[in-house]
Amino acid sequence: MTLLVVSPDYASHLLPLATLATEWRDRGERVVVATGPATAAIVESFGFERVHLQLGRGSNPGVIRAEEQVAEEDASLRGFFDATRLGMVETLSYQARERLTDLMWQPVATARAVLDVVAAVRPDQIVVDHLAFSARLALVAGGVPFADVVLGHPTALPVGDEVYGCPPEWPAAFGGAGAGAGAGARAGADAGADPVLAGGRTTVESSNHPGTRFDDASVVRAAGDASAVRSDAGAAPDGVAGLRELCERVDASFTAEWNAALAELAPHLPPSTSAFGEHGDLLLYNYPGELADPEREALLPPHVWLGSAVRAEPVDAEVAAWLAGGPDPDPDPAPDLDPTSDPDPTPAPAPFVYVSFGSFLSVRSDVLGRVAEALRRVGVRAAIALGSGDRADLGEVPSDWLVREFLPQVTLLDAATAAVTHGGNNSVTEAMTAGVPVVVLPFSTDQFAGAAALERTGVGVALAPNTATVDELAEALRHVLDLPTRDPGAAGRLAGLAASLRETPGRARAHAALTGRS
Repeated sequence: MTLLVVSPDYASHLLPLATLATEWRDRGERVVVATGPATAAIVESFGFERVHLQLGRGSNPGVIRAEEQVAEEDASLRGFFDATRLGMVETLSYQARERLTDLMWQPVATARAVLDVVAAVRPDQIVVDHLAFSARLALVAGGVPFADVVLGHPTALPVGDEVYGCPPEWPAAFGGAGAGAGAGARAGADAGADPVLAGGRTTVESSNHPGTRFDDASVVRAAGDASAVRSDAGAAPDGVAGLRELCERVDASFTAEWNAALAELAPHLPPSTSAFGEHGDLLLYNYPGELADPEREALLPPHVWLGSAVRAEPVDAEVAAWLAGGPDPDPDPAPDLDPTSDPDPTPAPAPFVYVSFGSFLSVRSDVLGRVAEALRRVGVRAAIALGSGDRADLGEVPSDWLVREFLPQVTLLDAATAAVTHGGNNSVTEAMTAGVPVVVLPFSTDQFAGAAALERTGVGVALAPNTATVDELAEALRHVLDLPTRDPGAAGRLAGLAASLRETPGRARAHAALTGRS
């Protein structure tokens, strides 16, 4: 039996797909991965075959830097990073506009290359990254059955009246009605400058989630950031309602592009009404069903909740030694007068917080710097994956912290007491599998809906990365570090979720769904 995995040339996409495929490998079955050259080493590390398939102009072998991309992708990434400094609407608007150029890269030629790979490999099952649109277009055009893996938050596939790119659910820190409007207003009041930031707010209501109100002050730039932002990052539309309108225009444009390519590849097939809503024969959600919005469940196509795709990691000697280290010994301990006690007890390792903003958003080390200061105030150890960020932004690093460009995330989450994350789905699902509560600082895409789900279920605290103060970050850290005391119900739900995810891993659920064999 042969499984074909089709993935963009990005480590964050390939790693969970490859992890799912290990179930086939471990059963002695053949696994072939079709992807680009940047992630070839990852494919090799899993022991899979690789065939060349370029699905887009960009790549990411693990830590991404704009200057290492081709010229067009370099400019695109820099524009995205600049937009994140402005706020959520600006970032989502920038991403929406970029979708006009980067989702269907050379769609007809790429689709034909995909069908050539299928013909050469002759797989029994195919799993495709949901965001590999040209690959899915090819399989639809060729009438090839496939499973569609949604690696991000479930809202990456819009249902009902949802529009791709406009989150249907938001964390309170980005909303109005008193929930989280104060961060931007306080920043402006302290600066004594921008009248919008100083509290000149208007509220708008999102047409696709009428129960939630939004505050424009929570989505504009943090005070003092304006000079650092490129002029071509793009102006934001009029609040969330304007974002939805922009996303509807992008949906129409993208659907027209999809249908033009489909007409050339398979003129006998009917056109799509919304290309962002297209999906495979079976949807595999790399997400725990326990965190999903129950109101969306009835609207979903045939699907399976995989829970998570937690990968095995090789032993890292430095990290293992750091994890084994306990608190510094007392230089002048009091005598132990209990003859029944252990004469040389080994101290338990001190609690620590794992911090990572992923391969893309680690560039926002200005935010990491505030997180680091909050960690120092709380007085807790930290393991920080710096990525492409600037270490100097962290300030003085305590001697018992672990800071490196790259850290084995799964290993550290397994031992962490809490985590700070940008809310990428890999990070969230791996934290849930480890039973680790999180502080989420969402910047883009489906991270907002994912953060809202964590907030709704009580297993995370969401803050706005551009405006969260050190005091607010410190309080959020104290909350998640002391979750069993502060919210025993949420701590119990998190423990139960972790046990379920560990008992039946996502790879086993995927294999059973595609083969009918447990």
